[in-house]
Amino acid sequence: MSKASSKATAGTLAAGGKTGVRIVVAGDRGTGKSSLIITAAIDNFPATCPPVLPPTRLAEDFYPDRVPVTIIDTSSKLEDTGKVAEELKRADAVVLTYACDKPETLDRLSTFWLPKLRQLEVKVPVIVVGCKLDLRDENQQVSLEQVMSPIMQQFREIETCIECSSFKRIQIPEVFYYAQKAVLHPTGPLFDQETQTLKPRCVRALKRIFILCDHDRDGALSDAELNDFQVKCFNAPLQPSEIVGVKRVVEEKLPGVNERGLTLTGFLFLHALFIEKGRLETTWTVLRKFGYNNDIRLDDELIPSFKRAPDQVISTVQCPMACLEILTLCMSLWQDNNLRPDELDDIFSTAPDSPWDEPPYKDAAERTSLGGLSVNAFLSEWALMILLEPSRAVEYLIYIGYLGDPSTAVHVTRKRRLDRKKQQSERNVFQCFVFGPKKAGKTSLLNSFIGRPCPDGHASTTEEKFAANVVDLPGSSKKTLVLREIPEEEVKGLLSSKESLASCDIAVFVYDSSDESSWKRATELLLDVAGHGEDTGYEVPSLIIAAKDDLSSYPMAIQETTRVTQDLGIEAPIPISSRMGDTNNVFRRIVNAAEHPHLSIPETEAGKSRKQYHRLVNRSLMFFSVGAAVAIVGLAAYRVYAARKNSSS
Repeated sequence: MSKASSKATAGTLAAGGKTGVRIVVAGDRGTGKSSLIITAAIDNFPATCPPVLPPTRLAEDFYPDRVPVTIIDTSSKLEDTGKVAEELKRADAVVLTYACDKPETLDRLSTFWLPKLRQLEVKVPVIVVGCKLDLRDENQQVSLEQVMSPIMQQFREIETCIECSSFKRIQIPEVFYYAQKAVLHPTGPLFDQETQTLKPRCVRALKRIFILCDHDRDGALSDAELNDFQVKCFNAPLQPSEIVGVKRVVEEKLPGVNERGLTLTGFLFLHALFIEKGRLETTWTVLRKFGYNNDIRLDDELIPSFKRAPDQVISTVQCPMACLEILTLCMSLWQDNNLRPDELDDIFSTAPDSPWDEPPYKDAAERTSLGGLSVNAFLSEWALMILLEPSRAVEYLIYIGYLGDPSTAVHVTRKRRLDRKKQQSERNVFQCFVFGPKKAGKTSLLNSFIGRPCPDGHASTTEEKFAANVVDLPGSSKKTLVLREIPEEEVKGLLSSKESLASCDIAVFVYDSSDESSWKRATELLLDVAGHGEDTGYEVPSLIIAAKDDLSSYPMAIQETTRVTQDLGIEAPIPISSRMGDTNNVFRRIVNAAEHPHLSIPETEAGKSRKQYHRLVNRSLMFFSVGAAVAIVGLAAYRVYAARKNSSS
């Protein structure tokens, strides 16, 4: 991380995968755009310039990164405004020019050009270039920093400001070098110019890299570990004197070195120092060597994708072991089966962010009395994430320290249709869709599942909610159950998709047992869902839950519910009272029904008629087949008889 840094390999590594950089030059008429481009290309000031140059390509070896640069000139004519806008939208970087001898062209940057880029949603680095430096009035000398500081405060997209002279060939190559560098090694993702500190995501990535390189896990990079890091990133070892020099630089500024070596504090300080000194390529080379892209996330090619049929899901097989592997590294954080929020944040401190801080994961698992997560809750959160976003879940496992093969960290289950044929599910995680009318008690069911107290009064749910927990089954086995609450107004939209029930292992229909209208609406929803399953081939086992059992049932409730459930061929409603804490083993019963996907499937009248029709057709085909077989056998017998008769004659 000293002089050897300059020996970093160029090409794709340095470019972050870019094979070329497209720089668009724009500005007012007469600000020196074309002269700037020609002088950069031929290293000579042109006697004359055409109004607009064709695309100009700089040689691949023009700059150290060896990434070709294509420079696009733009017209200043009003009728070409649309064409200029299209070129700006295609740019990797924009060079905005003003003339040092014409102050009004500088004013136009903040009143026209920079607002125009925002209007066009051009979100690329901007290099502001003052051309014709040789023509500036010597009596009006002001520092570039003094002139540009207010503009840069207002427009943070400005990466660099520079003044040049094409006529005297002053700082011409530097203009496009800074533009290329801003694309290949951008400052924005790494460094906050206002606070002069590394950005949080950059700190998190560098912390992960530090931990990966700290092979003995003693919290410091020894000389040997520091040298291994240098060779991995820059293909060149550090000399002993260079290691001493690196440590001395750190020690002069802060306590970032101890008796074991360079600490994380010192490691981060060095990268902040490189960036402050304009050596962003050093930090970017490190990040890219460890698989990071320009968003400081792992490259997509490092994250496995999973192909599966609609009724297959990604489940946890190796993943619980992977999670527990991570937990083993963090066991010092655990006390009384409780992972505190700050400790959970520490586990995810090497990831771009904490993925469970936002829905659907926030508040989706049971919290301990101290506000933390138990082991089961921790694993349930992972199970939920793997179910909903398998690739992202594996990505975050890698961030927090999983070193195994990412593609084997999870398992693609067999099709649910095959499970039904075998009359047994092999899944470890079951997803249950929770349907029901408003005020039926759906949210209370989810709350009771993860030990969350029921709020006073009714809070209408307008978006999907999830709750995940481990369910203990007889024989010491455990399954993870994920409850997904479907708001009543979302059911129609859900069922508009043919494959909407493919990922559903079991559906439950909740109704308020004291309200007859709630029961009727729940049965309507049940018939809609069952009919959709019959139409699409994704039938699901279904249970009915009679919530609010602490209240008096409506008249004729038992007779009505018995008749409907018998007609549909499913179990009678399961009475529960979330307020009284009486769940009647409902979650175990949900898992048990999901484990036997051939049972508890409701049959609508249309479904029964369809089945009856298929039986009649099959019976007719069988009769035809038998009749045809008899006819064929009879014909064969006749031919044998005729042949014998002819022979005897």
